[in-house]
Amino acid sequence: MTRCSDKENEKQGDNGAENPNEKWEKRRKGGKHVSFPPDEQIVSGFAEHRNTDRMGDSCLTLKEVMVAYQQNCSRHQVQPRSHILQQLQQGVCVGGSVKCLDLKGERLDHRSCEALEVVLKSLHFDFINLQAAQLEENGASSLLDMILYYESTTHLDISDNSSMGTSGWRALAHLIKQSLRLSRLDVCNMPVVDYPAQSILKALLTSRLTVLHLHNAQLSGMPLFTLVGALKTNKALQELHLSSNLLNSYQDALQLGDLLRYNNTLKTLELSNNALADAGLEELCDGLRWQTTGLKVLLLKNNHITAKGMVHLAKTLPVLKVLQVLDLGENLLGNEGIQVIREPLMVNCSVLQLSLAQTNITCEGAVALAEFLAENHHIECLDLRKNEVKLGGLMALCLALRINRSLASLDLDHITPQEQDEFLRETHTRLRLEITQRCLANGRLSGLAVETPEMSPSEAYGPADSMTAT
Repeated sequence: MTRCSDKENEKQGDNGAENPNEKWEKRRKGGKHVSFPPDEQIVSGFAEHRNTDRMGDSCLTLKEVMVAYQQNCSRHQVQPRSHILQQLQQGVCVGGSVKCLDLKGERLDHRSCEALEVVLKSLHFDFINLQAAQLEENGASSLLDMILYYESTTHLDISDNSSMGTSGWRALAHLIKQSLRLSRLDVCNMPVVDYPAQSILKALLTSRLTVLHLHNAQLSGMPLFTLVGALKTNKALQELHLSSNLLNSYQDALQLGDLLRYNNTLKTLELSNNALADAGLEELCDGLRWQTTGLKVLLLKNNHITAKGMVHLAKTLPVLKVLQVLDLGENLLGNEGIQVIREPLMVNCSVLQLSLAQTNITCEGAVALAEFLAENHHIECLDLRKNEVKLGGLMALCLALRINRSLASLDLDHITPQEQDEFLRETHTRLRLEITQRCLANGRLSGLAVETPEMSPSEAYGPADSMTAT
């Protein structure tokens, strides 16, 4: 039996991949100009060297960085990007930090990526946008290595780059695993399957990321299984956004239920625009019962949920301890579904914001919600947009608000009264005015109308053309 030497072992990373330090050394010898420390110091002095490098360049002005970038472009025989020069010229630098480096839609080949090193080395950005930058394998690998080495940003969007290749995905995995400053990552509209899924999602085992957006990433099935396996023990991630991933009501919902059973660190879970359906909601509700200190925001918009699914929610609502924001919009709940959860909502003490936009509610459902409002003293925001709530429903809601002292925001569509009778039109206008005034009064009574640390109503439910008192 042959045994690899220590030197040979050092050249191999996880899963047989090349050690990143060896890769950096090869690139340096091949003409890459990143100022890497000697191999014997690469681990012990990693953070110190990066800080020293940045301190040496932080005194540069944006104009000096712009000149250095132009010189670097000349060295790499590429044209300076006018969009980058414009951002450097118009940007505001505070202590070496700049708000944004927007490279969205720029075609960044390998040499263009290499030319950016002086910018990434000299400045720290709150946000680097690489969305749809047409990154190819060598360019993506080089750029992500530099972002990691210089800790260039706290928020990175690398969405819509489907040609990064194995090296690019490996570099992204290293960034996720090793970065000390990266807190938010967006990897959307590109398939996170096979090797990308294995490398990136396993990197989450030790990642410091707090926000991860994986919209439209084809995560159904094994990729979601891998993701949940990593997040069961992850103690850093606080927001997970998984909209538009074709998540189903069987294996996927089972995995998400397990995630809620074992992870009490997540504060926000977005699952909008999937197909979890009623059976999937049952799995989620079973998991929610285990949440004692974690999940505060659950977004389930457009998931094929019906009134039957409300039976599972009705069993869970009375025992919820921490969930504050629940979005059930664009599901076919109907008046029947609202009747099922009416009494459980009355006794619930955690939910502060509830979205029922476009859920096929009419005046009957509005009356049921009015009964809930009259009894519940915790709810702060209720979204009823895109429903057929007419005069009878408005009257019931208005009467409930004469009792309720917590609701500070009631979102309703601006609908011109269709009644021909002048008395009915005046009644409609008067009711809407009274609802607005009572919401405003409740808001003033509570000091701050609706305030949650994770998400404001507009962020949770989107922009509204509505009647809102905040």
